[in-house]
Amino acid sequence: MFDIIRYTPDRHDEWNLFVAQSKNGTFLLDRRYMDYHQDRFEDYSLMFYLDGKLYALLPANSEDTVLWSHRGLTYGGLITDEHVTAARTRQLFIELNDFLKQQGFLRVIYKSVPHIFHRLPSEEDLYVLTSVCNARIIDRSISSTVVLSQPVKWHRDRKYGINKAFRHGVRVSESGDWQGFWRVLEFNLKHKYDARPVHTFQEITLLHSRFPDHIRLFTATKDGQVLGGTVIYVTSEVIHTQYISAGMEGKQLRVIDALFDYLLHDCEWNAHYFDFGTSNEDDGRVLVEPLIYQKEGFGGRGICYDWYEWRL
Repeated sequence: MFDIIRYTPDRHDEWNLFVAQSKNGTFLLDRRYMDYHQDRFEDYSLMFYLDGKLYALLPANSEDTVLWSHRGLTYGGLITDEHVTAARTRQLFIELNDFLKQQGFLRVIYKSVPHIFHRLPSEEDLYVLTSVCNARIIDRSISSTVVLSQPVKWHRDRKYGINKAFRHGVRVSESGDWQGFWRVLEFNLKHKYDARPVHTFQEITLLHSRFPDHIRLFTATKDGQVLGGTVIYVTSEVIHTQYISAGMEGKQLRVIDALFDYLLHDCEWNAHYFDFGTSNEDDGRVLVEPLIYQKEGFGGRGICYDWYEWRL
């Protein structure tokens, strides 16, 4: 029923046009974003055609006998448009599994697109994962999300922090000082977790240059010095915080409280949700309570980011 074709660069424009018109795709699934780290992953993205017309996409990479959808992205499940049906999605996965077996794959790890990012309801794939693939959840992380039209009352402690920051002359605004913020971010991750940001400075500035309306930086400063900030990813439905960080002085002055007061109360967004991101370690098994406490203090409530696995 379906023609399944592995993505090649000559299909770049066709892929991107479908993502732009899809009901559950975002700019993270645009090839201009996906391919920034193509040297780190063996791309195995698939395109599904029905009667000669592109019907669905699966952003994916391969690792030995495992197909990931997609290990280098926050999410990367089946991307469809408004014409998709449950019955055809079921048939698509039956044929996908047969195709992957023929290609020598033994296992699939699948990251679904969380529903808050959907332009239209798009969970046909979740139904099929259990009814056809017998998939199981292997990672469930919890994110903290605000419904912008129905905000939850903030913790009193957050309001105290906002007042403290402004009393000490902190200023919050959108910023082009990526280097100043990246120094703060790298220092914090190195000293607190012995880790580095997912993106290098060169990568994040490259992606910002490609998607200036979707990847934006907001900083809290005092006397012109960056004390903290956040990188946000803007999609049609969700404002998502990709990075949040403050230096020692910034933490003392509670600049993160002032930052999110500005973003949630002074900025006008067309999206429906503000998503603070996940607060987990060890594949979702460990809840980082101080981190989620801070996000819940801004009115964030739980949304799950799930990974599924099935054997072929």
